[in-house]
Amino acid sequence: MVDSSKTVNNDSVVGENATTDDLENKKPSNFLRQIIDKDLAASTVKSIVTRFPPEPNGHLHIGHAKAICLNFGLAQDYNGECHLRFDDTNPEKESAEFINAITDDISWLGFKWHGDIRFASNYFDQLHGFANELIAKGLAYVCDLSAEEARTYRGTLTEPGTNSPHRERTVEENTALFAKMTAGDFDEGACVLRAKIDMAAPNVNLRDPIIYRIRKVTHHQTGDKWCVYPTYDFTHGQSDAIEGITHSICTLEFEDHKPLYNWFLEQLSVPSTPRQFEFSRLNVNYTVTSKRKLKRLVDDAVVNGWDDPRMPTISGMRRRGYAPESIRNFCAATGVTRVNGIVDMAM
Repeated sequence: MVDSSKTVNNDSVVGENATTDDLENKKPSNFLRQIIDKDLAASTVKSIVTRFPPEPNGHLHIGHAKAICLNFGLAQDYNGECHLRFDDTNPEKESAEFINAITDDISWLGFKWHGDIRFASNYFDQLHGFANELIAKGLAYVCDLSAEEARTYRGTLTEPGTNSPHRERTVEENTALFAKMTAGDFDEGACVLRAKIDMAAPNVNLRDPIIYRIRKVTHHQTGDKWCVYPTYDFTHGQSDAIEGITHSICTLEFEDHKPLYNWFLEQLSVPSTPRQFEFSRLNVNYTVTSKRKLKRLVDDAVVNGWDDPRMPTISGMRRRGYAPESIRNFCAATGVTRVNGIVDMAM
């Protein structure tokens, strides 16, 4: 277990050559600041609340640094809050070791999260209740298709999907089956809970996505309490709503997931309505930032751990001799846009 009360006290984040005039009068404008300015001026929100939600399945890399600087920096500049919330919905790939490494990286970069460290697993009871709410409304069903069959039924980018033969199960049947899933009566892969949306939707993310699956593994925070776990897409927006996030800022690869993010919020009795905004991720030339590929380098002993100075991880860059302000300044210099591109590390 990780101590969720772990916090750090950091001074305000400025570059080593920044002046008071720079800080107060020369903050670069971007489309996110313009959105926030309008929201505050129109009293759409009283104050801003952002979040940084990493999955604890590896170390943070230079691409994550931009998201950290953006979410924490905006909250700081607007006297708001930024939450650190671990998206811990895949327990077989996650560990407390990665949680501690991530908190160390954020602290080293010079940022302080608001309140305690949060976990998606903190909300598992509420998320399970939301799943039952969808079932009760006829908007979710238990599906017995195998993973291979489900891929076939899903269709393609150019062809619509096909309804599952289990799509018309009654509310009573789905309630009973989901209860059995939760009780551990089924093996892994035997069935899943799916949202009932539209198998012909042009956006494949809306084709009855999986929202709960069976995983009989010990969770690093909740132990053996659960054998069913929510998917990222089902967890993300509802966790934002529970925490009162006002501006859910993520990279452009999640743009196609926004309709699903909004669909869940519209159907459920959530305590608030966050909004998602996307920006271009930080891609650095000649640099691999895929966690899967970086993990393979570690597992195959090609490098000496995640903090090897040759790695593009924040901990690796720290060992290489980079100062935190140099990384913050680098991220600031790349700007905030909605156009993906490749940045030269030499800048």
